[in-house]
Amino acid sequence: MSELEAPKSLAHIKHIVLVLSGKGGVGKSSVTTQLALSLVIKGFKVGVLDIDLTGPSIPRMFGLEGKSMFQSERGWIPVYVDNDERLSVVSLGFLIGDRGSSVAWRGPKKTSMINQFISNVIWPKDLDYLIIDTPPGTSDEHISIAEQLRLANPDGAVLVTTPQAVSVNDVKKEMNFCHKVRFKILGIVENMSGFICPYCAECTNIFSSGGGKILADQHQINYLGNLPIDPTFVEMIENNNMDSKNELPELERLSISDKQSDKDREEKNQEKKHKESLVDQYKESSIKPVFEIIVDNILSQGIPSRV
Repeated sequence: MSELEAPKSLAHIKHIVLVLSGKGGVGKSSVTTQLALSLVIKGFKVGVLDIDLTGPSIPRMFGLEGKSMFQSERGWIPVYVDNDERLSVVSLGFLIGDRGSSVAWRGPKKTSMINQFISNVIWPKDLDYLIIDTPPGTSDEHISIAEQLRLANPDGAVLVTTPQAVSVNDVKKEMNFCHKVRFKILGIVENMSGFICPYCAECTNIFSSGGGKILADQHQINYLGNLPIDPTFVEMIENNNMDSKNELPELERLSISDKQSDKDREEKNQEKKHKESLVDQYKESSIKPVFEIIVDNILSQGIPSRV
């Protein structure tokens, strides 16, 4: 790839959105996950690129822990979340295996991996949205991202904060970063803005509320909405990971199936076929209508397709 051209792997993608946060622990990957699921429910074909190399949690969020990502002669092949192949994921988490393993890489190696993921992935040809989950803060990785994407004309960035003052102040650094590298700020999401009781559905502001809205108003930035902590969403994610871990390896599955009757195998196949995907589960979740407001606020900006 020439230094003066955008990555060819992104040329056919209609929209590119980055998800940024000023600090870790604000639920950036949760926002990325719900943004992707919400867009798929609206009929779009979505890819998620996880380049948070020090904490690649996207495979866990999508119930894909234990899955493998492969590389062909043309590039990395995404892992699909659903049978309809409308939601695909690329993450370093697929390559390091154990989620507890640390990634002790120096800057140049991180930069090289980010460059590979941005420029060397075989995304579906009709991809509507690519959501990029970035590392927290502003670091060498962000500079590499900016250098790779500056000619790709991304739609912009969604900034994630929590209501506390320390998180809101850190988001200002991300705002300055976006201005310096000329990334449009699509808006601010205030995550963990209240806690929804799983028994009575009452929302309690355990971390206060409104810091993100005040910051957006001060800097004349779109306020996309606030997102409460919903234990049922967390439970849904964890249950999907349990299902993923309970799937047997192929050889072991074949060995067991040899001992089963045709009727037993047919029953298991039907059960797997009718099992709800993460997308279907999210459709019925209580947090989906809340996040739909955030997505509608992004789509209402009417950003034209890149292609």
